[in-house]
Amino acid sequence: MWVPDVLFLRRPARNESSLDDDKPNFMDCLAENKRVLKMAVWIQAQQLQGDALHQMQSLYGQHFPIEVRHYLSQWIEGQLWDVIDLENPQEELKAKRLLDSLIQELQNKAEHQVGEDGFLLKIKLGHYANQLKSTYDRCPLELVRCIKHILYTEQRLVREATNSSSPVGGMMDSMSQKYQQINQAFEELRLMTQDTENDLRKLQHNQEYFIIQYQESLRIQAQLTSLTTLPPADRQLREPALMSKRATVEAWLTREANTLQKYRLDLAEKHQKTLQLLRKQQTIILDDELIQWKRRQQLAGNGGPPEGGLDILQSWCEKLAETIWQNRQQIRRAEHLRQQLPIPGPIEELLNELNSTITDIISALVTSTFIIEKQPPQVLKTQTKFAATVRLLVGGKLNVHMNPPQVKATIISEQQAKALLKNENTRNDSSGEILNNNCVMEYHQTTGTLSAHFRNMSLKRIKRSDRRGAESVTEEKFTILFESQFSVGGNELVFQVKTLSLPVVVIVHGSQDNNATATVLWDNAFAEPGRVPFLVPDKVLWPQLCDAVNMKYKAEVQSNRGLSEENLVFLAQKAFSSSSNNSDDYRSITMTWSQFNRESLPGRNFTFWQWFDGVMELTKKHLKPHWNDGAILGFVNKQQAQDMLMSKPNGTFLLRFSDSEIGGITIAWVAENPNKAGERMVWNLMPYTTKDFSIRSLADRISDLNHLLFLYPDRAKDEVFSKYYTPPLSKAVDGYVKPQIKQVVPEFATANPDPTGGNQTYMDHGASPAPVSHPHTYGIYPPMSDSMLDADGDFDLDDTMDVARHVEELLRRPVESQWGGQQS
Repeated sequence: MWVPDVLFLRRPARNESSLDDDKPNFMDCLAENKRVLKMAVWIQAQQLQGDALHQMQSLYGQHFPIEVRHYLSQWIEGQLWDVIDLENPQEELKAKRLLDSLIQELQNKAEHQVGEDGFLLKIKLGHYANQLKSTYDRCPLELVRCIKHILYTEQRLVREATNSSSPVGGMMDSMSQKYQQINQAFEELRLMTQDTENDLRKLQHNQEYFIIQYQESLRIQAQLTSLTTLPPADRQLREPALMSKRATVEAWLTREANTLQKYRLDLAEKHQKTLQLLRKQQTIILDDELIQWKRRQQLAGNGGPPEGGLDILQSWCEKLAETIWQNRQQIRRAEHLRQQLPIPGPIEELLNELNSTITDIISALVTSTFIIEKQPPQVLKTQTKFAATVRLLVGGKLNVHMNPPQVKATIISEQQAKALLKNENTRNDSSGEILNNNCVMEYHQTTGTLSAHFRNMSLKRIKRSDRRGAESVTEEKFTILFESQFSVGGNELVFQVKTLSLPVVVIVHGSQDNNATATVLWDNAFAEPGRVPFLVPDKVLWPQLCDAVNMKYKAEVQSNRGLSEENLVFLAQKAFSSSSNNSDDYRSITMTWSQFNRESLPGRNFTFWQWFDGVMELTKKHLKPHWNDGAILGFVNKQQAQDMLMSKPNGTFLLRFSDSEIGGITIAWVAENPNKAGERMVWNLMPYTTKDFSIRSLADRISDLNHLLFLYPDRAKDEVFSKYYTPPLSKAVDGYVKPQIKQVVPEFATANPDPTGGNQTYMDHGASPAPVSHPHTYGIYPPMSDSMLDADGDFDLDDTMDVARHVEELLRRPVESQWGGQQS
């Protein structure tokens, strides 16, 4: 984790505290605080549906508006409603305090609203504050009763809706429990801070009285000294009384000095305990919750679920900042009291240690909460505009926005990132030039966020390092360094903060995107927290890779239908040149980066990833609805397709991705063998690519082929694809007939004029046979020779005509010759 150098500028302590003197002290509140916190209930309540949602909504009305619940959700769930005994009239004072605090919170919320929408909300919240005061001012216990009922009912509805026996329910319960623990710790810290504030004020009061008595002892001593100028008789008359008085005062001062020293030591010990809990709480929030958010953000780059908002994290960080700052001010005031009245003892060393600890804590908080809210693109093309957003989660509470800091973005190499994290002198080196790379942080009052939005950055040039071994330019990783400097507490502390983006791969041409995406996918999926930039394992278990490619596939295709276990077995067979159909055989096998996207598949001129990425691109652009409908089996090889189809009636077909071509899909169907009586065979159509579907869609092509009858296993093709057919062309206008492109397979072509009268232009599309013996006798087509097939029965694409040119040529032919040619 990057921890920058921090410069601390000392200023005199200021007696500041925002805590309420009238709140109960720490021990009393701990004794009565036996409640179960219901934090984050509102977050889950908003996800309720159906009858549960209606029940929740019915809890609110004029007696307690739902808007108040929404805008003060964290405050409401953080109060000690359960400790108030509704049957005890003496508890009315506590209830009145809660009512006053609620109204004050509403008024504060209203005052912070700006803009047109904020103006209306400001009026509404102010009205609700007056309404609640009018309703409950004479019966505050009824407000407590109302809110307790609301919280109890919401918690019950959420508990019932999130069945704890389900994985999702268990996860939500776990999250709720975690939030309870965090907020309970905050409540404990609040009470501890209030307790030390009370002790500090008591210490100050006692010290002030001690100083008064000390001044009295000095006055007595001065009187004794003045007696030397008097005659002996007068001196003997006055001296015994002054001596006795001095002895009494000095004895009191000695006792009180010991008492003050004990007070100071007790206060320091309490501060030590507070700082221990503060550090523990900060570790949970920064090293657990924030790191998990960053991990979710990284996985979102691979198509994982969104990382989620930062509002809850920011509220926690702001509570940390507020509590840390209050304790820091208390420690500084304690130091001021010590300097005002030095008493020999260990307190000076203790206070120095406390001050150093609290400074370390706030330094870690500020530097860790300077984060990248919106990452720059991880595949970054030169001369192309890109954006990013950085945010300081504690900027509002620490008043950083009062002097808005500027953030600078620089691109650096992997080696420079390593040196930076080691605090080595990088001499402000960069690995390229970014245009529009400076931005001032802006404070958004309605949301309380301090952020810098880089909207128009562009990478003008890149400086690459020497590559290692077989590493290509699309395997070289860079990162965007964001850095800033700002002060808190009126320049008491000045921070230099830095944060690094996720690794980016720089490309100069779109043809490099495929391989660059592979590098990013591997890094996002398998990077470990706290790694040295940007180390990743060279090999991973096959199931781990399956999770990564499945996540990516679902995101790219924008489908809930991911890769099935059969699909993943097919991919394993392709990746490892295996014939096993048992998924368990691949669970302990590892796949290296070289196997993934450096070495070509056996007998091919492309890698595993390049083939898979081609499938994703084709599906995303042209096949998404058919994949979502389950019409595309896709991940089936030629032999499997043959075995599946031979048990089905003639005309049954399936769609599978081409093994031999990147981004290709083919149709396999079962039909008679025209060359041998009594035999059926499986035919495979030359693979379609994006180029083909830009001319005519898959559904229309399937519609054109009348010999395709049933989608495997037994669904009528029109039932599956008719909703995607292009509507028929309109009738002739002004004597002109619109041409219509249709596809044919010569071996299976039949004259089938369009009843609408449209002029049909046919595209030849060849098919390769895969004969299989069958005992039954079937009709025989005339034997057809196919010069376009290679020795393996596949099409030789080098010998075929470009589809677009062929269509253009067909469109030039006279209508009669086209019909005659197809019917011959």
